[in-house]
Amino acid sequence: METLYLDGNSLTLDDVMAVTEGSVQVQLAEAALPRMQASRDLVEEWVRDNKVMYGITTGFGEFSNVHIGADKLEQLQHNLIVSHAVGCGDPIPPAITRILMLLRANALAKGHSGIRIATVQQLLDMLNRDIVPVIPSQGSVGSSGDLVQLAHLVCGMMGLEECWTAEGGRRPSAEALREAGLEPVRLSAKEGLALINGTQMMTAYLSYTVVRARALSRQADIAGAMTLEGLLGTTNACDPQLHAVRPHPGQQSVARNILRLLEDSEIRESHREGHDAVQDAYSLRCIPQVHGASRDAISYVEDVLLREINAATDNPLIFPETRQLIEGGNFHGQPVALAADFLGIAMAELANIAERRVERMVNGKLSGLPRFLTEKGGLNSGLMIAQYTAASLVSENKVLAHPASVDSIPTSANQEDHNSMGSIGARKAWQIMRNLENVIAVEFMTAAQALDFHGDMGKGRGTGIAYRMIRDEVAHLDADRLLHDDLRRIARLVEKNAILVSIERSIGSLE
Repeated sequence: METLYLDGNSLTLDDVMAVTEGSVQVQLAEAALPRMQASRDLVEEWVRDNKVMYGITTGFGEFSNVHIGADKLEQLQHNLIVSHAVGCGDPIPPAITRILMLLRANALAKGHSGIRIATVQQLLDMLNRDIVPVIPSQGSVGSSGDLVQLAHLVCGMMGLEECWTAEGGRRPSAEALREAGLEPVRLSAKEGLALINGTQMMTAYLSYTVVRARALSRQADIAGAMTLEGLLGTTNACDPQLHAVRPHPGQQSVARNILRLLEDSEIRESHREGHDAVQDAYSLRCIPQVHGASRDAISYVEDVLLREINAATDNPLIFPETRQLIEGGNFHGQPVALAADFLGIAMAELANIAERRVERMVNGKLSGLPRFLTEKGGLNSGLMIAQYTAASLVSENKVLAHPASVDSIPTSANQEDHNSMGSIGARKAWQIMRNLENVIAVEFMTAAQALDFHGDMGKGRGTGIAYRMIRDEVAHLDADRLLHDDLRRIARLVEKNAILVSIERSIGSLE
């Protein structure tokens, strides 16, 4: 098994996904250790000197004016954790929690947090042994960091509450630690604050979601190309000359993808004469512009996350070179909150236009194909209700896409008077992503059925691969059957990127 070394500066989104899959062991890089130790040495020196420092020798938030004696500093950190662990709602999925653990350790590895190396090592030991704290998903306002969720993370480190384990499912944390040969951590000065100030809950959700969005944007291109082929649409709107004079990168990439996917299509060639003079509907003609805009938004979010997952996001921060303790607001989730909202909107639009293409395929007046793609309409409903499902999902997305970051509510007696709500935006983006997966699956199912009505004519180099993979899972719909099973089979292909991977192995990587 490969080892991933954390230095606080060079983590990538591919690294993040490797950790969700359990395919790497995670360790602190040698270069991180001196930095971490230097900031810890300063904390211990300042504690010995009885220096007044926020969160180290004082209370928190509104209680920052209360001095805490040296004999109570461990109790202060313990109390901080148990008092802040007030989450509710369904647990964060274990894969997302694994990312959260990784990101928190990477932020601490930067060496500005004053935490003991052994404490961070405890977090990594749990991650490497697949001991994953059960963390409620609701309760963060996303500005003093994701305080609530990170407090529940630390509860697991302290042997409190429950953890997911590879062997025993959901179990008491103390029991899971003991069986793994780990001792519950006892927090020293500043350590609780160092562990719970940060944006790692919202960033964990968003890191996972943006990687999926990147893959789904390419799968949306594949599904759109299949629909274009099935509806005898023109590829004129993908002409490179058009996109050269409006040079948005995503738009250009999508146009090239569509042309490559439909290369050598006999169906496309069969109606080239005459038909190309007719303009297609926007959901076909504007695939490059709409998909491309979402693609560019996804790229923006990736850039934000690459900075954030390699950032120091707690408070106060320690700078050993200048022997300073600086109080600030790096825990504020606004950069991530805005990115989360943007990503949710971008994915919702991929689903919106896909649903419109599904409607064109099942609507016989628009498609020229049998109504609802069944040859025995009346007795059979065909794919009528598949479009309902897509419509339901995109309507849900429209509600979820309302930005969370425009909201704020004061906390901590108005000391914390502007909050980002980034955790809410990130969770919504994750749900929109799950809905998008199913909308793309509906389009794949519908497009394959539409292509069946074009006989034995050859399909495009890419669309043909997608068609065959769908038909290997789901037969042509001759008569009504339980369509939920068909949809789940195709949705699994989407979730696993199976169609995308097969196409890219054959014709090269899509953009």
